[in-house]
Amino acid sequence: MTALKEYQRLECTGLWRDAADGQRREVIVSFGDATLVISETRSDRAITHWSLPATHRRNPGRRPAIYSPGPDAGEELEIDDEAMIAAISKVHRLIEARRPHPGRLRGILLGALLVAVLALGLVWMPQALIRHTAEALPFSKRQEIGRAALADLTRLTGPACASPEGRAALQRLRNQLVGASGDVIVLPEALGRTAHLPGGLILVARPLIEAQDTPEPAAGAILAESQRLLADDPMIEVLDHAGLRATLALLTTGDLPASALDGYGERLLARAPAPVADQGLLKRFAAAGLPATPYAYMLDPSGESVLGLIEADPFRKIVPPGPILSDSDWVALQGICAN
Repeated sequence: MTALKEYQRLECTGLWRDAADGQRREVIVSFGDATLVISETRSDRAITHWSLPATHRRNPGRRPAIYSPGPDAGEELEIDDEAMIAAISKVHRLIEARRPHPGRLRGILLGALLVAVLALGLVWMPQALIRHTAEALPFSKRQEIGRAALADLTRLTGPACASPEGRAALQRLRNQLVGASGDVIVLPEALGRTAHLPGGLILVARPLIEAQDTPEPAAGAILAESQRLLADDPMIEVLDHAGLRATLALLTTGDLPASALDGYGERLLARAPAPVADQGLLKRFAAAGLPATPYAYMLDPSGESVLGLIEADPFRKIVPPGPILSDSDWVALQGICAN
């Protein structure tokens, strides 16, 4: 038997000498279970045994291969047989693979940790940069970016409705509901109900104005969208669409590249409105002097899914302090999209 299961017997001839200055002579080399057996060619008498693990090759990569029983031994064996050389090399590779490597585990662990840190950085860093940039922007820059996003959106919706009388009535409604810092914009097509953009821009669909008998449902929808805007910074989604390179440009130069918001309109129209918590919304209704029930019935004519808004309506049992818009302003607002 041999040290390798693929060989039951492996022998070759070689040239052996017992010292560095000794005479070389031909011998038979037998590959054993744990040793190389060197024997005389005529009598087959064993001359010496070399430990396979200790066998040292003096000329790696060169032929014929020259071995010794140890690095400092004077004894030497020269072999040119390819199968024998390969077998000895394989034994040494197996021994090396099984030998403990104290630093290898540490290297693997450090490598795994580095990969994990890099992966975390690739996932975390872009979002962290986007959030940091969004928080650092002044309101004037937010309005500028919001208007740029609106320009891309109007490719799909058509230009904002802007009859003079309607705009004046809409501004009065805006001032009562959300204050003068933002803006409310009516879009003629494509928008489902309401949406929002950076800079306090609240977008309202034309049917929401024209299909109602009174201004309260539309006013409630504007309040609800304003509440969404407070809960979810739209600048983060805008910068996420623009990408990391555009966000870096905004952070370093103060401006987004011209094409950064191309296609954002499609993304905004495809986004489903986030739910609004009743408690916070009802406080906004109470502060604006606006009943919540008309808005709730607009959302769900049966009232089943918005029962909480109806039952907790701050003006359910008392009369609101006054109409949210005069009749003339409401008529003007309903005609805001008239040519």
